[in-house]
Amino acid sequence: MTEYFTETGSVEAVTARVSPQADARLAEVMASLVKHLHAFVKDVTLTEAEWEIAIDFLTRTGQMCSDTRQEFILLSDVLGVSMLVDAVNNRKPAGSTPSTVFGPFHVDGVPEREMGANISLDGVGEPCLFQGRVVDLDGHPIAGATVDVWSDNADGFYDVQQPDTQPQHNNRGVFRTGDDGRYWFTGIKPVSYPIPDDGPVGQMLGQLGRHPYRPAHMHFLISAPGFARLITHTFVAGDSYLESDAVFGVKAPLIVNFVATEDAESAVRWRADYDFVLPPT
Repeated sequence: MTEYFTETGSVEAVTARVSPQADARLAEVMASLVKHLHAFVKDVTLTEAEWEIAIDFLTRTGQMCSDTRQEFILLSDVLGVSMLVDAVNNRKPAGSTPSTVFGPFHVDGVPEREMGANISLDGVGEPCLFQGRVVDLDGHPIAGATVDVWSDNADGFYDVQQPDTQPQHNNRGVFRTGDDGRYWFTGIKPVSYPIPDDGPVGQMLGQLGRHPYRPAHMHFLISAPGFARLITHTFVAGDSYLESDAVFGVKAPLIVNFVATEDAESAVRWRADYDFVLPPT
């Protein structure tokens, strides 16, 4: 029997059109999407003018995207969707290092550096030694783990945001642990920064009375054969935005005390110690 579209039967009318030959997972996801989207429209009694504003917002969000900027990722982040997707896909055993959002500023193809190298290519910022170990759930070191790191510069911008002023791969590096599982490198103490807020997502935050800031953090992507890949940050303890991160990425175990070094002759002014615990795949 043909399902004609009615307000009360809107979901059934749409889902009935899906072919039995369609991919089962796609059909399942789309049926749920239609169900919740239609329920939302009915719940708020969405007006035609509001729907036109929504279409315009999504259009401008797409137009803002480029090779170095992903406005839809920002939208997902500030709505908490990125963290929710991360949570349901990274349910790990107790003792594992928590994951958090990937963010839009990771770069593939960063050259592997010698352990201990300085990733601050412009030399601007407060030098910080990052060190620790990559271990399994029993505390045994993981050799051959790839430690991919990146952070903003002293002004709160990533190199891809300032290709004309920052050196390529500034504050980025890839390292590989030895038999002791240790990693160490010099970067800068990260600073808090606003996510790009000159586009539709920033305008939405402003209208909601929300700020666009992220607390200071260093990104880590750690992988090793036989272990679950880890995407996470370490956050600077005491940062004023820890409890109001624009993208909801902060987790208490990831907050790290950045300790001021006592050696006046050392070029390093801060030290951040953190061990990463990977569960098996």
